[in-house]
Amino acid sequence: MSEHQDTQHEGHAHDGGTSPEGGGGGSDAASAWDERYRSKARLWSGKPNPQLVREAGGLRPGKALELGCGEGADAIWLAQQGWSVTAVDVSAVALERARSHELAELARESVHASNGNMESRITWQLADLTQWQPEDSYDLVTSQFLHSQELDWRIPLRTAASAVKPGGTLLVVGHHPDRLPPWGPGHHHEGMFYTGNQLVRELGLDQPGWQLEVLTSRERPVTGPEGQEATIADVIVRATRLS
Repeated sequence: MSEHQDTQHEGHAHDGGTSPEGGGGGSDAASAWDERYRSKARLWSGKPNPQLVREAGGLRPGKALELGCGEGADAIWLAQQGWSVTAVDVSAVALERARSHELAELARESVHASNGNMESRITWQLADLTQWQPEDSYDLVTSQFLHSQELDWRIPLRTAASAVKPGGTLLVVGHHPDRLPPWGPGHHHEGMFYTGNQLVRELGLDQPGWQLEVLTSRERPVTGPEGQEATIADVIVRATRLS
């Protein structure tokens, strides 16, 4: 969830408008995000985030956790790759919509299934990410663009790191603070975004229990709310838990 989203993929990121506090923060955040989702029939594009596809596409499927799943495109993509997914969000409206999108995909895929029946691989879970703690560990834990004016990103992302099982992968993607789109600067605030080095340091990914696989930023084009074009940069950190 953040102030910035291009129209090409799913994510809690909005390139041109204000954003309520997202991902956690209790009932006020839930109400704000519910209202925002109700304002449009579809808030995001329905496409998986490109960095998720690039970084997780070659991983062996297992159990995955997604923090801040929104309307479900990333979770659905992971399930289609063979992952069993726990997808968490603060908005009940978003989760209801995500489940509806999943059912539509299952119905479409069942036409091509040998037995005509496809079972869900996704557990949708409503939670405040400032308080929620997972009850399990996972082969993949992912968070895409979990930015908010009120939410301290360190809290849910530390939770994310703690949920990775030995041999598993942590994948965090966010907006680079020095490469944000030129629209909506009044909605940024100090500390809302992070560099890759900040993320590595805060999550302890430079410690002996982790192996850092990817630490980089990648440019990509985005489109603003009025059709503006810009190039921004995503921060990508992927690490393997060793112990």
